[in-house]
Amino acid sequence: MATVTTAAASLGSLFSWPLHSSRPTASSVSFKLMVAGQSSTALRSLRFRVSCVARPETVDKVCEIVRKQLALPAETELTPDSKFASLGADSLDTVEIVMALEEEFGIGVEEESSQNITTVQEVADLIEKLVQKKPDA
Repeated sequence: MATVTTAAASLGSLFSWPLHSSRPTASSVSFKLMVAGQSSTALRSLRFRVSCVARPETVDKVCEIVRKQLALPAETELTPDSKFASLGADSLDTVEIVMALEEEFGIGVEEESSQNITTVQEVADLIEKLVQKKPDA
């Protein structure tokens, strides 16, 4: 069993959090821990990556727009893991969803990014990232 120590008093102090939010400002945060091995006093460096997920309000808004764009019945369950293809969306539907999201959130989504999104969560995470990058954000 290894002993884990950090240079900071708590991991929370390693993040840059805005005052109005309980989440890190970046979509992912890297930090370094020093681990002392059981048989050695030498410290080893380990890197961890903590990914942040979109706020629930963003996920809800994405679900609302996806439901509207795909004309899904109210009883259709949409979760962050819902895949557009499983909901019956083709590539044109996905483009229309992205366009509606761009309008709703006042963002621009690069074509390469829009081709890589397949789930509600992926879209919501991308939106959070793009909204944070906006000059007026």
